[in-house]
Amino acid sequence: MTRAIGVAVWGTGNMGSTSIRSVTAFPGLRLTGVITSSQDKAGTDAAAFGGLDAPTGVTLTTDVDAALAASDAVAYMASGDIRPDEAIADIERCLRAGKHVVTPSLYSLYDPASAPVEWVDRLTSAAEEGGATLLVSGVDPGWGNDALAVTAASLCTRINTITCQEIFDYSTYNQPFAVKVSCGFGGSMDETPMMLLPTIPTMVWGGNVRLIGRGLGIEIDDITEEVERRPLEETVDTVMGPFEKGTQGAFFLKVIGWSGGRQRVVIEHITRIDPSCAPDWPQPDEGVGDHRVIVDGDPKLTITTRADVPGGTRADGGNTTAANRLLGALNWLVEQKPGIYDGLQVPLRSALPAEAETARWS
Repeated sequence: MTRAIGVAVWGTGNMGSTSIRSVTAFPGLRLTGVITSSQDKAGTDAAAFGGLDAPTGVTLTTDVDAALAASDAVAYMASGDIRPDEAIADIERCLRAGKHVVTPSLYSLYDPASAPVEWVDRLTSAAEEGGATLLVSGVDPGWGNDALAVTAASLCTRINTITCQEIFDYSTYNQPFAVKVSCGFGGSMDETPMMLLPTIPTMVWGGNVRLIGRGLGIEIDDITEEVERRPLEETVDTVMGPFEKGTQGAFFLKVIGWSGGRQRVVIEHITRIDPSCAPDWPQPDEGVGDHRVIVDGDPKLTITTRADVPGGTRADGGNTTAANRLLGALNWLVEQKPGIYDGLQVPLRSALPAEAETARWS
């Protein structure tokens, strides 16, 4: 039988916990380590963070070198949005150690061709030195903002505009810092939250816009942003506590890619802390959220996706698909020459050995 790829998960937040659960079940992979920065968590079985019923036999560790030595690859799930320098250094360390890396943590590397040159040079050098590969793809989810969009467009004879949408009730996303600080829910309407500051949306999703355009034969020559915010009309209660009347309750964000003076690729986030806010904006087809790719062309095509996991929220389901996109790429990545790859280069479905593929069936 083909040897399973040993994977160390770095981080135990939402995506780290999801990845622990996925690695233990994903065909062709095995959990070989979990890296934490917290001494209080060290020594605890990974099952406690992956929501697993049975112990994994793998305990959390702060010893990065030991975890890397036992692994073939790293699912780097530590935050990179407010600590990009540290994340770059961590990933560089993994690559130089010869470990393939998959991660959602570096927005600017969703499209390596338009990423900061110094980052690309640094990580490419590390990958070549270690004989390793790197794939960066997002959590909202990455496959919905690159490979799915390009696949959808391939079903149309003509394309006017491609729109990728996330429509979500963030009261189900129990991450107070991301929800309250980064996105500004519950904050003053007089203050613009971090995620909605000018240029920040382009930093986060501009790479996806350029990647989709290039994948379909056009160059994006300009990116603009549009943001609309709405206050809550009544106080609402959530798992994160109350969000007060008059504070930010919803936003509608557009990152628009232009080519030849025309809007061509648009990424939209229609996000609420309660369904009652901004009821006239697009709503999910079912439940608290979904993701869509809309091709305005011939034909006009809409693909709506949603993911649910037992005992979890739809946000958990989306995180699982994002993690599985990255983890599922490892079987392909380990066969490639060293370097950085993007979401259009890596197949959505990596060819697994027959015995591993069979294990996918429940």
